[in-house]
Amino acid sequence: MKALVTGGGGFLGSHLVRALLARGDEVTLLARGDYPELRALGARSVRGDIGDAAEVAAACAGMDAVFHTAAKAGGWGDPREYERINVDGTQHVIDGCRKAHVPVLVYTSTPSVVHTGGDIEGGDESLPYAARFSADYPRTKAEAERRVRAASDERLRTVSIRPHFIWGPGDRHLLPRLVERARSGRLRRVGRGDPLVDTVYVDNCVHAHLLAADRLRAGAPIGGRVYFVSDGDPVGVWTMANRMLEAAGEKPIAGAVPAFVALSAGALLEAWHGLTRNEREPLMTRFGASQLAHAQWFRIDAARADLGYAPRVDREEGLRRLADSFSRP
Repeated sequence: MKALVTGGGGFLGSHLVRALLARGDEVTLLARGDYPELRALGARSVRGDIGDAAEVAAACAGMDAVFHTAAKAGGWGDPREYERINVDGTQHVIDGCRKAHVPVLVYTSTPSVVHTGGDIEGGDESLPYAARFSADYPRTKAEAERRVRAASDERLRTVSIRPHFIWGPGDRHLLPRLVERARSGRLRRVGRGDPLVDTVYVDNCVHAHLLAADRLRAGAPIGGRVYFVSDGDPVGVWTMANRMLEAAGEKPIAGAVPAFVALSAGALLEAWHGLTRNEREPLMTRFGASQLAHAQWFRIDAARADLGYAPRVDREEGLRRLADSFSRP
């Protein structure tokens, strides 16, 4: 098929581009930067901004499927930019698909859209959207997901995938921050426990996206639905962080701060950064503290049943691959 991947130069997006090319699909990536390594593999690279409706519509032309992975993540930033990229950008993708008669849209969402600040243990797709959010990222992702779900009809069939804690080789966001903070001595555990969380190795996440697109193209009655996907094996958040640091050749995290202290610090730092108009993300945010202090794992029965999803790479194999990526020059 002819596929467009928005955010195709990012962590998940670039792995998705490679997987599509490997199976013989014709791939175009829409991103703000240039990615010659992906062009060398056979991808067509289009430089553009997801916030520009005309650029998005032009990129959608002639496509059989669109994978919308582009987003502004993080727990801090200009609310207007979150709206422009996550909400307006997603609407531009929906409109571009309709204008170009694209029949399939797979959207990368997040479990944060249902997180209310407490523990979620064994949750499923019946959970409602959170009524309040501690950051603009989950708030705008929830609004974007609502629009994607509402857009699904006979002409444009959509599915939203909710991966949590995507990890693996090529991560330029989560692990680099862990390593940088560990080396600077600023990394601490939040709370005394080790709450269970979902993780999803990047190849498993890509597999779920491909399955969703293929099922939609085959006419499966899954339009408008959402699916949690993971490695199927919840793990302690600090256990996983230390395993990843070990793979990167770093020492485990030493020291901890009480959860209520981290949450309070996040609120104070956000207020200070707002007053001083500091655009850099604070060392701690309320969203970050909440994510680290609470259990978040979900059942993937629906993805197994409807998409035929099953994790292809287990955690130990993924960690071996991650360690190998650091050992290569």
